[in-house]
Amino acid sequence: MEMTFRWYGKGFDTVELWQIRQIPGVTGVITTLYDTQPGEVWSRERIRALKDEVEAAGLYIAGIESVNVHDAIKIGSDERDRYIDNYIETLEHLGQEDIHLVCYNFMPVFDWTRTELARKRADGSTVLAYTQAAVDALNPEDMFASISGDANGAILPGWEPERMARVKELFEMYSGVDNEKLFANLVYFLEKIMPVCNKYDIKMAIHPDDPAWSVFGLPRIIINEENILRLMKAVDDVHNGVTFCSGSYGTNLKNDLPHMIRALKGRIHFAHVRNLKFNSPDDFEESAHLSSDGTFDMYEIMRALYETGFSGPIRPDHGRMIWGEVAMPGYGLYDRALGATYLNGLWEAIDKAHKSSLN
Repeated sequence: MEMTFRWYGKGFDTVELWQIRQIPGVTGVITTLYDTQPGEVWSRERIRALKDEVEAAGLYIAGIESVNVHDAIKIGSDERDRYIDNYIETLEHLGQEDIHLVCYNFMPVFDWTRTELARKRADGSTVLAYTQAAVDALNPEDMFASISGDANGAILPGWEPERMARVKELFEMYSGVDNEKLFANLVYFLEKIMPVCNKYDIKMAIHPDDPAWSVFGLPRIIINEENILRLMKAVDDVHNGVTFCSGSYGTNLKNDLPHMIRALKGRIHFAHVRNLKFNSPDDFEESAHLSSDGTFDMYEIMRALYETGFSGPIRPDHGRMIWGEVAMPGYGLYDRALGATYLNGLWEAIDKAHKSSLN
């Protein structure tokens, strides 16, 4: 396991590389070219410049999150092969720059959905939250406006203003796409890119849908153990793998997270580990990473990763806003740094207990 930290890049992230470098145990960043558009080719020169910037701070790029997938690929339009070719060219450039992990998602319209960006908790911190009743009461076109005021001036990933201005058009694009068609389009995409992934040893790690059920009637497919194992079998290549996000899979309380990790042994290339607190099955909020602060047993999640031989990058995920910090919701420095040290502590304890049992 390698502890990493997400960084959106200079000009987009309030957290700086020198601060990340000082978090105990963090050796790499998960980053992106945040100002690129889905379908755009990432030039080797821009990737190299990003890599040089990170390495100058004493870190390295452990993976990319995300090279976004164009909607033409997701809906399977006549233009999809052109955009897949662009994606392949980007993967080639990443491979040539010795970057071997890409986290991506295949969610329609919204990359993730929350109904609040700053719900206040009893300790005074604020967190991302979701209530199904709030979604049911909203028109999809009003979704962004309902939360944008709490974005602290940040451009939210998957909720870029230019994309949100096209919400009605996007819903029309996906009107003929059901779960089976979306799944088939995902398989088509993966089969097309596997040769370049094999050539450069690039691990594609699909992120689960968040939340793990249909929102506004949109198809959702990466939501549970059955579906993700189906995808692993449909494209049975080690480079077709998973970002195991405990928070996203955990939005559905029917998902047994440690069991899912064990079922996916060898195909988990990247892990997001965070906790959620449920007030009811369809009302949840982010919490501190600590097990006792939320619903999930973080020890058991980390133990399952350890026992299945997980050796890839892991990162703390959405954090609370604490100590007066103003940042992109969920992506401040302080609480995620606490999360990283907590997860490192769990891993150390699990590792020492395992080695002690062998003596």
